[in-house]
Amino acid sequence: MRVPLSWLREYVDLPATETGRDVQAKLISAGLEVETVEQLGADLKGPLVVGQVLTIEELEGFKKPIRFCTVDVGQANGTGEPQEIVCGARNFQVGDKVVVVLPGATLPGGFSIAARKTYGKTSHGMICSSDELGMGDDGTHGIIVLPPETEVGKDAIELLELVDEVLDIAVTANRGDCLSIRGVARETAIAYGLPLRDPALIDVPAPNAYGYPVQVTDPFGCDRFTARTVTGLRPEARSPIWLQRRLQKVGMRPISLAVDVTNYVMMELGQPLHAYDRSLVQGTIGVRRAREGEKLVTLDGVERTLHAEDLVITDERGPIGLAGVMGGANTEIADHEVTEDGVNGTSDVVIEAAHFDAVSIARTARRHKLLSEASRRFERGVDPQAAAAAAQRTVDLLVLLAGGTAEAGVTEIIAPSAPHTITLPAGHPDKVAGVDYGRETVVRRLQQVGCDVYGQDELLVTVPSWRPDLVDPNDLAEEVIRLEGYENLPSTLPKLPSGRGLTHRQRLHRRVGRALAGAGYVEAPNYPFVSEQVFDQLGLEADDPARRVVKLVNPLSDEEPALRTTLLPGLLGALRRNDGRGSHDLALFETGLVFLPREESHGATHLPVDRRPTDEEIAALNAALPEQPRHVAVVLAGAREQAGWWGKGRPADWADAVEAARAVAREAGAELIVRKGQYGPWHPGRCAELVVAADGAERVVGHAGELHPRVLKALGLPERTCAMELDLDALEAVGDGVPQAPGISTFPVATQDVALVVDKPVPAVEVEAALREGAGELLESIRLFDVYENAEQLGEGRKSLAYALRFRAADRTLTVDEASAARDAAVALAGERTGAVLRG
Repeated sequence: MRVPLSWLREYVDLPATETGRDVQAKLISAGLEVETVEQLGADLKGPLVVGQVLTIEELEGFKKPIRFCTVDVGQANGTGEPQEIVCGARNFQVGDKVVVVLPGATLPGGFSIAARKTYGKTSHGMICSSDELGMGDDGTHGIIVLPPETEVGKDAIELLELVDEVLDIAVTANRGDCLSIRGVARETAIAYGLPLRDPALIDVPAPNAYGYPVQVTDPFGCDRFTARTVTGLRPEARSPIWLQRRLQKVGMRPISLAVDVTNYVMMELGQPLHAYDRSLVQGTIGVRRAREGEKLVTLDGVERTLHAEDLVITDERGPIGLAGVMGGANTEIADHEVTEDGVNGTSDVVIEAAHFDAVSIARTARRHKLLSEASRRFERGVDPQAAAAAAQRTVDLLVLLAGGTAEAGVTEIIAPSAPHTITLPAGHPDKVAGVDYGRETVVRRLQQVGCDVYGQDELLVTVPSWRPDLVDPNDLAEEVIRLEGYENLPSTLPKLPSGRGLTHRQRLHRRVGRALAGAGYVEAPNYPFVSEQVFDQLGLEADDPARRVVKLVNPLSDEEPALRTTLLPGLLGALRRNDGRGSHDLALFETGLVFLPREESHGATHLPVDRRPTDEEIAALNAALPEQPRHVAVVLAGAREQAGWWGKGRPADWADAVEAARAVAREAGAELIVRKGQYGPWHPGRCAELVVAADGAERVVGHAGELHPRVLKALGLPERTCAMELDLDALEAVGDGVPQAPGISTFPVATQDVALVVDKPVPAVEVEAALREGAGELLESIRLFDVYENAEQLGEGRKSLAYALRFRAADRTLTVDEASAARDAAVALAGERTGAVLRG
C-alpha cells in the first residue's frame, strides 16, 4: 500500500517538522512494515510552469515528426515573450495548456535543462510528459495537457504536487484495514497520540423504497449491498489534477472521472466500489452464485467461463460482473467522444458498494487468475459498515466534479448480524508479554484501535467492524503489546536442557549428504509442490501408487497443487534449468520428504496453545497427516570425468547412478541388492532395481539407471541423463545402525581371480551372491572387473563374468590350499545355482 504523506496529513495533524522517515519509524514501532519512503521530486528544480501553445510549425525532412512551437509562459521567463521550443510529441494543439520546463531547471534523474540547437532550431526548454516529471503513468504516454482554465505562468511544481513523500507499506494478510489511507491514518494517529478525522464519518441518508432495485439471493456471499444513482453527469468532465495525482502516487492510472472517483474512494476508505452505466443495466441488479458454464466478458476483454462457486452480479440478461473482482464489459463506463450531435458518453451511473465473503472472493480471483485491487481488499477483510459512507462519498464527488444530480433513492440490503465480542481477562496481555501493563493501559489501547470495552477484571470487548482479524483474546493481547512497543518487551533467554546430540536419523542424513558431496554431487533442495501432469511426463502407469497425491486446498500455484511423491521432478527441473544456462556437466542430489496419502483420512484437530498437548492429541494430529518417508535422489548429465592431459574423460552413465545408490547404502550400513529392473522413467534395458532384504523378505527401495528417451524429450533434458532414487527410511530400518570403522588386518590377503561362463540372461548379481555364499567366511570382498561376450569363443548366447576374490583370515596367514579350496567351493555353488562353468 502506497501512502502519500500529503494525503495522510488530511486526516492526522502531524507536526510540520515530521518527515516520511519519522512516520516510517513510528509505524514500524507499531507493527506495520514500511519498506521504503519514496522522495518524489527530491531532485526537481524549477522553473517549471504552465504554458499555452501559441503556434506549431511542422518541420520537414527528418526521420520522425518534429514540431517547432511557441509557447506563452507569462512572466516566468523574465521577458514575457513567447518561448520557442522543439517537441516531437503530437497529442497537443494550438491553444492547449501544457507544462513547460525552462532553461536552468533540473528534472528527476539529474537531467539539466539548457537552451540547445536541435533539428535546425534553438529550443529554449521542453514541453513535458508525465514520465519526464516522474509522475507515473497517466494513460496518455504523451505531453501533459492541462485543463483550459489553468492559469498561464503558474508554478507547475505546486500545481501538479510533484514534491511529496510516499510510504510503501507491506500490508500483512490479516490487516486489510491498512489497505486504505483511512486505516493507515488510524495507525498513525494512535502512534502519535493524535486525534483522527475519520473520512468515513459523514452524513448518509437512510435507505428508502425509491432506490435502484436490487435482489440478493446469497446473503452468505453478500451480506451488505448499497446502491446509489447519479444522473446528468457531464460526459466531457475530466478528473481534476489533484485527484489524478493522488491516484498516481498510490500506483493507479487515471482512466475517466467516474472510474477515477470509485478508485479514489476505495484507496481512501478501503471499500471497493463499482460504477455501472445505468443505460446499459437492464432491470434489477442481482447477486447470486454463477451457473456452471455461464460466460462473462470482464473489463479486461477476456471471456471467462464461470464456476458454480463464483459470486456474480447480474441483471435480466445474466452476469454483468464478477462480484468483488472485476466488472463486466457489457456495463462499462463509456469514454466521452465528440460527435456532430455533441459530446456522447456515460451520463447516468449506478454506484455499487457491497460487502462480500472473503473466502469466496479469494477463491474466485485465484480460479480465474484475476487479481485486482478490489479482490485484494475483500479477501483480507473490508469494513462492512463503510459501504454506505463510501457510496455517499462517491456520489458527493461525482456531483461536485461532474455536475451530476444525486437521486433521492437509496438502496441498502443488510443481512442480520451481531457485532463480534470477546471476553478478555484484564491481566491476559500481562501474562502473554511478561510485562505488568495494568488494566487501564489495556483498556486504553483497545479503545484506541476502536474497541468498546466494558467490565473490570473480566473485560467484554466489542471488536470494531474494520478489524475482522481480532477473533480471540490472544489477538487483543497482541494489539496491546504492539502499541506499547515490541522494543519494550524484556529479553529473556530460554533455559534449555542439556543437549543430547544428534539423533541417529540426523546423523545418517548428514553422512549421506557428505558422502554424495564427496563423490562430486551438488545439493539442490527443491519445493515439494508438483503438477499431476509430471507423472505422465515420467511415464508412470495409470495405476502407479506414485500418482496418488495429497492436494493442497490453497496452493501457492494453481499449476502445482499437489505434494510430491518422488524427488525426481524437482531435481530434473533443476538440472534442466542449469543445463539451459550453460552448465552441461551436472551431478545434483537432494534428500527430503515425500508425501503419501493414507488409506483412511482423518480431519486434523486444533491443538491447545495454553498447555502442552497430550500424547493422545499429538498422535491424533499425526494420524491426520500423510505418510512422509525420507528419500534421497541424484541426477547426472554430461561428463562425469573431465577430459584433459590425463585422458579422454568419460560421460556419466547408468553405472554412476547405481554407484551413488551403493554409496548411500554403505552409509546406512545396509546391504543393497542390485538387479535388472523396469520402472517408470528409466530405460528398460538400463534400469537397476534396488532391493534390501529384511526378515527373510525382499523389498524394492528404489531404482537407478539411465532415463528413457521419451522422458528426456517430454521434460526437455539432455541426452543420456541418469537418475537414482532411494527410500532412505527403508535403508535406515534394515541398516546396521552404528557406523563401523574399517578394520586393518596384520595378515596378508590372498587374491584369486575366476572367470565364469553363463547364459546371457543370468544376472551378474545372482552369480556374485552364489560366489559369496560358497566362499564362506574367509571371503573379504568380491568385485566384478570384466564382462566379455564373444560367440566364437564362448558360444552363442553366452557371456563371461570375471571376478576378483579376496580371502583373508583374522588370526593367521592363509595357505594356498585354503584359498584355493574356498575359491573352488564358491565356483561349485555358482555352477549349481546358475549353471556357471569356469572359462577356458
